[in-house]
Amino acid sequence: MSLRFKTLQDLLAHGHDTVIDVRSPGEFAEDHIPGAINLPVLDDEERAQVGTIYVQDSPFRARKLGAALVFRNAAKHIENSLSHHDGGWRPLVYCWRGGQRSGSFSWMLQQIGWRAGLVEGGYQSYRRLVKDYLYDQKLPFRLLALDGYTGSAKTALLQRVGELGGQVLDLEGLANHRGSLLGAMAQPQPSQKGFETALALQLIGMDPLRPVLIEAESSKIGARIIPPSLWRALKCAPRIDVTAPIEARCRYLTKAYDDILSDAGGLREKLGYLRRHQAGAVIDQWFALIDQGDKARLTRALMQDHYDPSYRKSRRLNGAPAVAEVDLGQMREADLLRAARQIHHQLEGPGR
Repeated sequence: MSLRFKTLQDLLAHGHDTVIDVRSPGEFAEDHIPGAINLPVLDDEERAQVGTIYVQDSPFRARKLGAALVFRNAAKHIENSLSHHDGGWRPLVYCWRGGQRSGSFSWMLQQIGWRAGLVEGGYQSYRRLVKDYLYDQKLPFRLLALDGYTGSAKTALLQRVGELGGQVLDLEGLANHRGSLLGAMAQPQPSQKGFETALALQLIGMDPLRPVLIEAESSKIGARIIPPSLWRALKCAPRIDVTAPIEARCRYLTKAYDDILSDAGGLREKLGYLRRHQAGAVIDQWFALIDQGDKARLTRALMQDHYDPSYRKSRRLNGAPAVAEVDLGQMREADLLRAARQIHHQLEGPGR
């Protein structure tokens, strides 16, 4: 049975026991419906082979080869991955467009006696729903932005407010990036589509009657773009400014970015991109500190020469009002916990 979903919320509340993505592993890795398992009826190599024959030789030959591969791979999944399911199992199947791959697989499941549903339009329908939610609709949330200079432990504060019961949205966590030139993590970022899926899933699970604490960001986190509806709301969201002396911020940032600061070659490469924005003497001084292995002085120089001026410029351009200021003191653990309690009270205290 082919199922049409009108909203992203409807699709995510599909009610089936298992969602099966029959696309190739490469397609699945880029993005997929949340909770789906991947049972490809064509792997990446087979899909490329069939596509090449379709374009360069004969559509008929391509469909004939594709059918043989699809049914052969589907049979293996039924014999192995799906063999434990009883007669009442209700899977929901999709492919790229809801066409031959998912249609063939769901037909096989139905012939066995399983009540298999088929997502009309496949993954492309899902993507249209995600885009509509994140790009076209106005999000029904009251945002409160956590703002401050680089090294102000905003992500750590966000996490602690969440632990206190606050409703928070960690964009950097979803994007797997610390949100600056030197913010890359050991693992790569998700695809843009994968980032948007994770973001939409988290937003849909939130209570629109409660405010959402979010870190003030630029329009991009690493290579990932914040979708327009959220970016518009973030730009005009009232701010909580967090402040700390530069010595405390440097100490905190040197520890938090130790992995980046320890990679001299990678650090030089990343900072070299700033030559068109900084004087050559400034870049040369940074490189000298890298060669000396002086992480603390390098961190302070980067903040004074690059990060703090960039923040001040951005703050002037996106000057949403500040509703509170929280002093982080020396940014010890006790200071962060105290600040998190203040922020939580501002987020959900009396009158919010």
